[in-house]
Amino acid sequence: MSDAPASGSTSAPAEGPGLVADPADPATVRSARSFGAAASVYHQSRPGYPVDAVAWLVGDAVRVLDLGAGTGKLTEALVALDREVIAVDPVEEMLEELEVAVPGVPRILGTAEDIPIEDDAVDAVVAGQAWHWFQPERAVPEIARVLKPGGVLGLVWNSRDTSVDWLRQAGEIMHERHDASATFESYVQIGPPFGEIEEHTVEWSERMSRTRFLDLVRSRSTFITAGEAEQAATIAALETLLATHPDVAGADELAVPYLTRCFRARLN
Repeated sequence: MSDAPASGSTSAPAEGPGLVADPADPATVRSARSFGAAASVYHQSRPGYPVDAVAWLVGDAVRVLDLGAGTGKLTEALVALDREVIAVDPVEEMLEELEVAVPGVPRILGTAEDIPIEDDAVDAVVAGQAWHWFQPERAVPEIARVLKPGGVLGLVWNSRDTSVDWLRQAGEIMHERHDASATFESYVQIGPPFGEIEEHTVEWSERMSRTRFLDLVRSRSTFITAGEAEQAATIAALETLLATHPDVAGADELAVPYLTRCFRARLN
């Protein structure tokens, strides 16, 4: 799934695709807290990131800030690559899940617009499923401040491959606002003091049970913030799709194909 609350912000787009007018707005804060209650489901159901994609994202960086770290999906991949990681997120419950998943990683409450670490502290800043919730005019200078000269900003999204028919139909049932994989370029705009944006895509597939797939749906912002009747109707429609679509009917496990889209830019 491409939708994610890793940055702690889930309000409706206000300044272009997925952008938040003010991360401190009370409505945004309330939405962020709603993900705290779903943090465990979020971590258990969401896919991780392919190691080769993350390795490309950070290059030879040693000390990495995972910004909008959420429950630690990207943190796990960075630790697997033997990087020194600092995790920052505005939702305490998310960071509690991160501590369980990746013990020992320093966890700090904070936002992309107000990063609570010193200047020139890290070799790379990464954001998994989170950049489109940041306020760029405030976040970019903050990220540049904490990066060492020549440091890397890496942005990554997992999105389902909706060229697969049953996943396309599932997306329609979930009332997805847009196909994020087709619109990344419209909001991956970093600008000075960063240089040109490079892009890399990894195609892969994750096998999961039907139960986990439905939990994945339950971890999405549109589901969490919907009313109980709408939630029940969504799950019922998805259960019917999984039971009747010829590509998945009768299958014990679902093969869910993903595109991991990576973008990076170096601090000038």
